[in-house]
Amino acid sequence: MILGAILALMLAAAVFAVLWPLSRQPRDENADSDLAVYRDQLAEIERDKAAGTIMPAEAEAARIEVSRRLIAAADAQETIAADDAASRTFRRRAAAVAVLVIIPAAATLLYLRFGSPQLPGQPLAARMNAPQDQLQDRSIDTLIARVEAHLAQNPNDGKGWEVIAPVYLRLNRIEDAVRAQRNVLSLLGESAPRRADLGEALTVQANGVVTADAKQEFERAAKLDGNDPRAQFYLGLAAEQDGRGKDAAKIWRALIAKAPADAPWLPTVREALERVGGEEAAPATAPRGPSAADVAAASQMTPAERSEMIRGMVDRLAARLAQDGSDVEGWLRLMRAYVVLGDRDKARTAADDARRALKDTPDLLRRIDEGAKAIGLDG
Repeated sequence: MILGAILALMLAAAVFAVLWPLSRQPRDENADSDLAVYRDQLAEIERDKAAGTIMPAEAEAARIEVSRRLIAAADAQETIAADDAASRTFRRRAAAVAVLVIIPAAATLLYLRFGSPQLPGQPLAARMNAPQDQLQDRSIDTLIARVEAHLAQNPNDGKGWEVIAPVYLRLNRIEDAVRAQRNVLSLLGESAPRRADLGEALTVQANGVVTADAKQEFERAAKLDGNDPRAQFYLGLAAEQDGRGKDAAKIWRALIAKAPADAPWLPTVREALERVGGEEAAPATAPRGPSAADVAAASQMTPAERSEMIRGMVDRLAARLAQDGSDVEGWLRLMRAYVVLGDRDKARTAADDARRALKDTPDLLRRIDEGAKAIGLDG
């Protein structure tokens, strides 16, 4: 309703801007100029006569001639004005009709034909969670502005605050993220993820320091859900920052023990555990030793199947080292594996790749050379 009123006012302003010039009567500037010249000539004749520079008879003759021309010009102007009056009136009326009737009607028909006046409104969450291919042409700033405008009119929309809070955090609008997370808690109630969200925002606000307020939020999240991984990770981080490395290692070991094998946050937790001396460095993607189930399954395979399984493990190890070549033990295992499989050329290639990856660390480079010599690749 409000939008319709605004559009109507805009249309009225546009119509007025077009009709105002049409309401003014045109003037023949050339004819006005001719009349002014003749009037100046009459005045000049009178001045010359009064000054005695022209005889009275000559002045009278000149006055009569200029007057005749003045009358002729005035008659011509009136004739032209009379001839053009009808056509000018017609053109003005045609333009007014086009502006008042034809253009609005055409715009309305085009909108009804190509627009979507009956399209129902879409909830905020549905718009923000629309498929990526529907959002690719939209500016993130435009979307945020729309959500903020919605929340300005509906400050009690907890779902709206929950949608925009993580967006604020990604855009480094930390103060807004904290405010949004507090609104979510007050409007939608507490849960472990919501408490952890607020604690994480407070930690980012403090440049990575788990403050007392942030720690309190993580403790509340852990109380609501003891398996919430973010709460456990940040509680371990708080222990590390307090100088309690053993407590931090204990928390993170328990978190790793309960984690799914494909949890995306496992590398971060392992790195943190290594930092406090909880275990040796072990890349998250490093191949683990075979379990009892793996051994039992391998014993039921044919030689060809076992060979295929081993080659798959070797290929995964090679792919990992191609991304991170700092693991000297991994390079040595890869070289030995190729030799066992009979691929000595691949073993030499792996040794060369290892030397290039470790060229800036002489001690590790020496281990590669010794390992290559031990398995007969020194030539």
